[in-house]
Amino acid sequence: MLEAYVPVLLFVMVAIGFAVVALVFASLVRPERYNKVKLEPYECGIETTGDARDRYSIRYYIVAMLFVIFDVETVFMFPWAVIMNRLLLFGLIEMIVFLFILIVGYAYAWKQGALEWA
Repeated sequence: MLEAYVPVLLFVMVAIGFAVVALVFASLVRPERYNKVKLEPYECGIETTGDARDRYSIRYYIVAMLFVIFDVETVFMFPWAVIMNRLLLFGLIEMIVFLFILIVGYAYAWKQGALEWA
């Protein structure tokens, strides 16, 4: 019964070995030149102001969630577009209903002011 787990154990050992070899190789070839700029939290050239753990408005997260929701919903249109010639009129009506629901949701979020976080 344990013979079935030998390939899994072998795969785990190869994965761990690859990770260790890659880290050791990277530590051998990387340059060891540190300076003041490299040790700063951000290398963008702008001095940090305030604490990095400041509070953000909840509207920021609402906009992010709405973006993800609408983005994921629009991804459902790709498979429809691929087989559109087989769906014919039914597929067209189905996609029009889907887009209508999507637009109504977007209009509702816009009317509620969820998209105005800045």
